[in-house]
Amino acid sequence: MDKPEKTLPNQRFASDSLEDQAYRQIRRALVEGDFAPGQKMPIRGIASELGTSPMPVRTALRRLISEQALDVLPSGTAIVPRLTRSSFAKLGMVRAALEPLAVKMAASNLDRSTQERLAELLQKEQNARASGDPVQLLRADRQFLLALYEHCQTPMLLAMIEATWLRRGPHFWEARWLIIGRSPSGSKHADILRAVASQDSDGAAQILKEEIEGTTSYLLERMSFADDQVAPGRLRPIRRK
Repeated sequence: MDKPEKTLPNQRFASDSLEDQAYRQIRRALVEGDFAPGQKMPIRGIASELGTSPMPVRTALRRLISEQALDVLPSGTAIVPRLTRSSFAKLGMVRAALEPLAVKMAASNLDRSTQERLAELLQKEQNARASGDPVQLLRADRQFLLALYEHCQTPMLLAMIEATWLRRGPHFWEARWLIIGRSPSGSKHADILRAVASQDSDGAAQILKEEIEGTTSYLLERMSFADDQVAPGRLRPIRRK
């Protein structure tokens, strides 16, 4: 669960308490899709995986529940939310408002070394797609967007974006084979990079908005959600173009 990928800057803590460490690791795991929608979060099981006592994990889960990153069952067990179709659509709308704003604000702050880093991440993303590796594809996608967003230099905006990523992560992981199998690819990162390199911040923001909206529509057509009705004993029909 503890991967080397860094979190958004606004989620770095000065404290190094066990509670904060557990919180950061579980939070990052949600963003990265290490937990599936509907998965229960047993305190003792997670504590064992993290190599800590149950108390820090219990505190971390309570924080994530208060942030609405996790839901809680009547039994008191935390659970990864499985979104309804409407909730997923609204999540896409919120992302399409917040993330393009971050790109627009960041575009003027990108120096040459940052643009070179973005080009490297774009190549990693393209290589992952070509090799059919959904794990590396999703990782490169997150890293590319993070490398952009962190230059907006607005912690409040970054915090709001990460709140949506906490809900996005498990569902995008569940849809990883749909995402990598999409043809043509819905990724417009190459176009975004060209726009920011030419100082077209409005253009970069609009391209990202179209990407988020397009991906949301694509997944809404092909994924199952919490409120979908599926007849008992029958498989859900495969949706095709």
